[in-house]
Amino acid sequence: MLLSIVIPAFNEASTIHLILTKIKHTQLIGGLGKEILIVDDCSIDQTQQAVARYQQENTDLTIRYFRNEVNRGKGFSLARGIREAVGDFVIVQDADLEYDPEEYNTLLKPMLYNNADVVYGSRFMGGNPHRILFFWHSIGNLFLTFLSNVATNLNLTDMETGYKLFKREIIQQISLKENRFGFEPEVTAKVARIKGIRIYEVGISYYGRTYEEGKKINWKDGLRAIYCIIKYNYFSKN
Repeated sequence: MLLSIVIPAFNEASTIHLILTKIKHTQLIGGLGKEILIVDDCSIDQTQQAVARYQQENTDLTIRYFRNEVNRGKGFSLARGIREAVGDFVIVQDADLEYDPEEYNTLLKPMLYNNADVVYGSRFMGGNPHRILFFWHSIGNLFLTFLSNVATNLNLTDMETGYKLFKREIIQQISLKENRFGFEPEVTAKVARIKGIRIYEVGISYYGRTYEEGKKINWKDGLRAIYCIIKYNYFSKN
């Protein structure tokens, strides 16, 4: 069995090798193998060269690299990586160091026990470490999760989480249209509509970045998320 790890990357030359090394050293339960799909969103730094160098130095690790010809956004890159995945399960992994690959197994357990089709990693449950950063970001995340739950009738604690694990046949049947940071509310709305879907949530750690350290999401993305919650739950079923 195989886990496909989809990494959208934009100007991550300084950290891409660190996250790849963490993934390499993570031992998966159930004897799962790993394939890494990096989708470079037309970076203007040395991300492409950094990935090529890492591939040459770590030939025992399956890394598939794709590059968007123009900058299209995180959502577009995720959708492209998901389409290319061949594993039994697909997980989303940001190229920064905010989420710890050692916790893949925490998300995989409900899946491997055949209890879940989709597993979300929540930053707001459990006793794992969380870096203390922005109060209004936390309020924003909770507000967006609340709006999403009202629309989907789910009881998630962290709809905006960067760690989402899917059975491949589930996520590849979904048509993803959002190019930027609307991926989270869009995929949540569309997953929730699948008849008989089994969604689980597990507590994870969170090592957030400041804007000086490279954090990219801002208030405009929050407004887009509200738009996507309304659009994909009430007006667009595709």
